[in-house]
Amino acid sequence: MNFAQEASKAYKYALERGPSDKTREIACKYPGYAYFYAQDVDKCPREDTREATCRDSEFAFMYALNIDKGSHKETRNAACQDSYYAFLYARDIDKCLTEETWLAIKGTQYEEEYRRMFNYDF
Repeated sequence: MNFAQEASKAYKYALERGPSDKTREIACKYPGYAYFYAQDVDKCPREDTREATCRDSEFAFMYALNIDKGSHKETRNAACQDSYYAFLYARDIDKCLTEETWLAIKGTQYEEEYRRMFNYDF
């Protein structure tokens, strides 16, 4: 059984029986299931689920948006590993220019929109 299958089983078990350290630990082996565990089982942010989701830019962005409900250094840094999620993070979460998002977006297809969005003209 691979990590995704184990994580899926742990997540589904926790949905039925409630959170536990063991099922959370297994779910955290896969970023997507760590995200869904935090959203659907814990229903709150936790360091362990945040850390696990930050191994994937998309889930880091989603965690900040839907679970943290705001900016967090770890999720921003993870989202900035992909220019698209860096752009979304700046637009939907930070709602302002930050050095991390700018460096991730600079020189990409998102740069012009980012500059326009934040009136950033060098």
